[in-house]
Amino acid sequence: MSTKHAKAAQRFISNREQEQWHNETLWFVRQKRDNMTMRIPEWEKLRDLAAKIKTHTIDDLIHYLETFSEAAESNGAIVHWAKDAQEHNEIVYGILKQHQVKKLVKSKSMLTEECLLNPYLIERGIEVVESDLGERILQLMGEHPSHIVMPAIHKKREEVGKLFEEKMDSEKGNSDPTYLTHTARKYLRNEFLTADAAMTGANFGIAQTGEVVVCTNEGNADMGTSLSKLHIVSMGIEKIIPDLASLSVFVRLLARSATGQPSTTYTSHYRRPIEGGEMHIVIVDNGRSSIQNTTGRDQILRCIRCGACMNTCPVYRRSGGYSYTYFIPGPIGINLGMLKSPKQHSDNLSACSLCFSCNNVCPAKIDLAGQIYRWRQQLDSFHKASTSKKLISQGMTFIFNRPDLYRVLLKMAPLINRLPRFLVYNRLNAWGYGRELPRFANESFNSMWRKGKIQKDNQ
Repeated sequence: MSTKHAKAAQRFISNREQEQWHNETLWFVRQKRDNMTMRIPEWEKLRDLAAKIKTHTIDDLIHYLETFSEAAESNGAIVHWAKDAQEHNEIVYGILKQHQVKKLVKSKSMLTEECLLNPYLIERGIEVVESDLGERILQLMGEHPSHIVMPAIHKKREEVGKLFEEKMDSEKGNSDPTYLTHTARKYLRNEFLTADAAMTGANFGIAQTGEVVVCTNEGNADMGTSLSKLHIVSMGIEKIIPDLASLSVFVRLLARSATGQPSTTYTSHYRRPIEGGEMHIVIVDNGRSSIQNTTGRDQILRCIRCGACMNTCPVYRRSGGYSYTYFIPGPIGINLGMLKSPKQHSDNLSACSLCFSCNNVCPAKIDLAGQIYRWRQQLDSFHKASTSKKLISQGMTFIFNRPDLYRVLLKMAPLINRLPRFLVYNRLNAWGYGRELPRFANESFNSMWRKGKIQKDNQ
């Protein structure tokens, strides 16, 4: 248990009740997803089509970005280009400063989390209000999202009730979800009315029309952009898709994969500024073009951030989002973290059982588990391979290349069953940490086969 992920996961699972309900809650969402997808006979065809559309767009990304930019500007939007997080934050701050904005109301955007926009703006005197309920809860708690779609999934309603007592003067001891929702709605209404600008992320950017599509369940993106004259969109370059026909494919996949809904409650199209206002679209690279140029890794850009891989992952469900070092957890986060900084995030690779369940549910058919497996093969080149595992592999290679030695050791293996426990379960036995080793059979399969015992039993 030496990696950062393993230690953080150990802290999470030390609370067995928390581990159990977190696992069951996420698995319930996975089951909802399955129920929804089974109602669509062409589901696998949609996944194939989504993968092809994304691959096609990524292969000709410059063309589609230019097409989108031209269409957006013809609609009256102002397009900005940011090469990295720093430039993104500077552009956003420059727009806000120009308009003398004191309060910015935001709707969910993992890209702004990636760019650390909130602390950047707060340090410069701008009040930033997360308007989506999960994000607002975590913002008030001083924490970050643990899931890309359900950011506060790790919080129980009792914790939220106590938070609202302190921050929103709610009834003491009342943690009824409906009551808490109404309390938050009333609290946030004033934030919307007093905000000077609104900011949203982008689920999709339509190259054909230059519009941005935002999919939400709470409608806070619409509320913010309707009440403010200034709308800023933060969008990664990989969010571009060719046309509205392509959008129809992804809209059918997104909500079903994410939360088991036929569609999100709100699917909002932003094409032009509100009357008398401004709409700014900040298109961000921040390492995405380098991923595009990395052979075999560019398929990660197909991700539509549905979170299905997290909901199905047996490791994520039991260890929680904060056990990962990258700000996006789960299978997609493992891959994105390695693409960002292999040395910094390599310990996340251990958070994968290679069950390939993530591959089976990904709506864009990204080979998430296969990518993780290939990253593992490169650990030694990053000087991050486990010394003990390397020694074990070398020892196994030595034994397997010597059949006579292998047979002798196989005959001796049952002796382990009679050894004192402290000789078997110690720091050298990582598998035995929290697990019982299986008992070795007194006779090997090879021996039984040679003696004809297997055939006799079958007869």
